[in-house]
Amino acid sequence: QVQLAESGGGLVQAGDSLRLSCVAFGTIYSNDFIGWFRQGPGKEREFVAAINWRLAKTWYTDSVKGRFTISRDAAENTVYLQMNNLKLEDTAVYYCALSKSEYINYRPDSYAYWGQGTQVTVSS
Repeated sequence: QVQLAESGGGLVQAGDSLRLSCVAFGTIYSNDFIGWFRQGPGKEREFVAAINWRLAKTWYTDSVKGRFTISRDAAENTVYLQMNNLKLEDTAVYYCALSKSEYINYRPDSYAYWGQGTQVTVSS
């Protein structure tokens, strides 16, 4: 059993940066994936980025490539999402989630454990 807790959201202006944190309480195994998802107003939950715990290999959705960076601190059981050059369309509730799938997955239903979410609002 793993519990996840996100923090770091807030209200920022377009072009600003934020760093989200996701702390995991429990054991993360080497083949686990930690992902960030987001859900904007009236939208479905969508994949943002993910990292493999052992290899630290990363994946991103196209809309955030070059602006967002996912990383992990194994000693702190924490995953970060550094978000730079934020845009209005990045406004959403951001969730971290853990998948025990053998391969990277981009669908929310492949992730068994979820945090409560943190709101990111980007204003013009």
